[in-house]
Amino acid sequence: MVKNWALVIGINHYDCLQPLKYAKRDAELLQNLLHNEAGFERVFLFSDDSLSIGGELTRPDRANLLRCLQQLFERPFLQPEDNFWFFFNGHGMNYGEQDYLLAADGNPEDIENTGISLSYLTECLRNSGSDNIVLMLDANHHQHQGHGLGIGQQTQNLARQTGVISILSCTAHQSSAEIDALQQGAFTHALLEGLGSQGQCATVKRLHQYLSFRVPELLAHYKYPLQTPVMSAEPIAKSQRVVIQKYANLHDIAKNQRNGLPREVNSHREFVQLEELWLRTNTVTPSVEKHKVKDISRIAQYAGSGENFTANPVVCASSVQVMSDDKMHSTHTQAHTSTLTISQPAIDDLASERGIDYQRLSELLADGDWKAADRETFNLMLKVAAREEAGWLDIPAINKFPYTDLCTIDRLWVKYSKGRFGFTVQKQIWESVGGEADADYQTWCKFGDRIGWRDNDAWLFYSDLNFVDDAPIGHFPAAATVDLLTVRQGWVVGLFGCLVGFSALSSRLAQY
Repeated sequence: MVKNWALVIGINHYDCLQPLKYAKRDAELLQNLLHNEAGFERVFLFSDDSLSIGGELTRPDRANLLRCLQQLFERPFLQPEDNFWFFFNGHGMNYGEQDYLLAADGNPEDIENTGISLSYLTECLRNSGSDNIVLMLDANHHQHQGHGLGIGQQTQNLARQTGVISILSCTAHQSSAEIDALQQGAFTHALLEGLGSQGQCATVKRLHQYLSFRVPELLAHYKYPLQTPVMSAEPIAKSQRVVIQKYANLHDIAKNQRNGLPREVNSHREFVQLEELWLRTNTVTPSVEKHKVKDISRIAQYAGSGENFTANPVVCASSVQVMSDDKMHSTHTQAHTSTLTISQPAIDDLASERGIDYQRLSELLADGDWKAADRETFNLMLKVAAREEAGWLDIPAINKFPYTDLCTIDRLWVKYSKGRFGFTVQKQIWESVGGEADADYQTWCKFGDRIGWRDNDAWLFYSDLNFVDDAPIGHFPAAATVDLLTVRQGWVVGLFGCLVGFSALSSRLAQY
């Protein structure tokens, strides 16, 4: 069983520095999330009034923090596959080209003797025994006059040299904001969203994408100066590391496992380990279907081969062909077309593993009532996933969504739209613009532009979608793929979590 440990520090009150407002609260909220949502077994908290640990004081002064580092990291206590996270919210300064974190009694006039160097901290973290160390610093709150740059440059160099994953709140030239309206730091607020149900960031790379997307958005909304989160993860495979297991889709798991296994591992062992991971995120009925067993084998083969994973050609019994951008631009008469390559039966197959009645959806689609059909699709998917009370689908629900029901919904959309709409249509458009599970935000924008979810460089509200027959190819379903993670806010797209939801659904389709 993989262990997850963390050391979390938040300092409001300083003896010799300007106090912070929300660092302590940020640390407490992160501790709570790691314990209750991320499944961390041990989270050590040091804040202005945190409780003692084993009789030892936890006020975050230099002596207490050094004692903790010396005792905790005296010898390795984790295995290479375990995780250790370090979070610091407080003041940080650079002195003599060295980065330092300042404890509650840190003195900006004597940084070398009152600060904790990142070199020493990194050495301690590496002595934990874990190969998966995540260093998160929200430490450039104020540029102290006469001390030049904040921390960041040396910290990133250390991370690259040691294999530690570092996520910093901003560059060394910027200041990290605390937002009064939120009673939190902008970086930590976005971090908590990304690790929670809104962002559902399973991997390190996706978390960085969320922070890069969300932090500037928060700052612009509350009219604070720009800050740009910075991540270092080397080797690059570490960015694919799954950090929140329950939000991982099958693509994340397979890619993470492929990157984590040594090349000499034989395929049988890969199969066994991947099967265990697959079963963690999927509900398997007592009589396991043959296609699910084959799916595990294909994931294992993918993990060991290093080759591109290709979808089973019988995806949902309907396949569509979508033009690539190059081909689309080379023709004027056939742009944005898609055609069915598998004939559809005259009588609808309304099969369901959960006893769901798809007759009304079939009728709405036959009538071309795309708006009503879209909302019916969303409501049925909530019912299938037993998420009606929650009102939205999360990644675990998508991972466990029954194959039969997903295919029934997709098949109906493809049939009655004559190949214009459907999950598989969207998936192939997504792939045609270079989309993959960990795509960057620019790729998401390109996809949104292609299927009409964006206009004039802005994501649309659900009410602004085109519910007529000549809507762009791939325009629907919308509520069931994009609105699903943000239905409470009323947005169609634009928040990162909803894009992650579509990515999970696309990955789900690719497994069959």
